[in-house]
Amino acid sequence: MTEQSTHERRRIRAAMDRLLTGQPTASDGALPVVALAAEAGVHRMARQKRHAELKHEFYEPVRIETKQPPGSEKRLRRTVSDLKETVAAQKAEIMALRHQVTQLALANTVLTRQATS
Repeated sequence: MTEQSTHERRRIRAAMDRLLTGQPTASDGALPVVALAAEAGVHRMARQKRHAELKHEFYEPVRIETKQPPGSEKRLRRTVSDLKETVAAQKAEIMALRHQVTQLALANTVLTRQATS
């Protein structure tokens, strides 16, 4: 790890502490990662590329304090909900198709009897 990278990490960790304790000095005190980069005085992309793991370290206490599920859990819940809707729609379509098959079979029977009579 370079000296610049080590220095950035120290600044980011100090900024995390200030934001999490509600004592920002260089930002509005909001908790998005953009505010973290501003508070630390590092470019947002530097924080994302060289110090990506610090994002999780920053958000974990926020998530626990606000009792929010992690983003991955939210995405999974949304996916499960979407899949349940898809399954319900497919079940309704299958029932409609079964009804249509029954109707067509009855029509075929009627037409077959008429043709042989």
